[in-house]
Amino acid sequence: MGFARIAATAGALTALVVGTTAAFGAAAQAAPNVTPQGVCGSAYQTVGSAPVGSLGTVYLTYNSANGNNCVATIRSNPGTVKYMSAYIYVPDTDAWAEDYGNYTSYAGPGRVYGKGHCVSWGGNIDNIHVSVENSNCAALREQRVTTIG
Repeated sequence: MGFARIAATAGALTALVVGTTAAFGAAAQAAPNVTPQGVCGSAYQTVGSAPVGSLGTVYLTYNSANGNNCVATIRSNPGTVKYMSAYIYVPDTDAWAEDYGNYTSYAGPGRVYGKGHCVSWGGNIDNIHVSVENSNCAALREQRVTTIG
């Protein structure tokens, strides 16, 4: 009789542990750890960033193998849907890429060829907008603007 009770108790505990692990495992995956390289690709190195208030950060990345820049706006605390954007522009070539919409954690990627060119980039989360003009230029001074509204 004692063996049957121990076996039943062990079976119940196993079911409880498996059920609890499944429930908490799903919750842990609900908020992914988003990085600029996760959005743009592992070959892209971060070369610039600009805070979007306290809501997140816009990242500029560069892939030296193909000369492409990539931009992504990543929220500090993923959650409910918010309007977000990420954009990049190369004035010399008039190349432009953007991503915008209602997202839970990030906007992007936006990629353009930018080797040897100045780039302008930025993004927004909710009503906070960030733009960085004349970035990654040897001769020009970078300008950063954050607006709320």
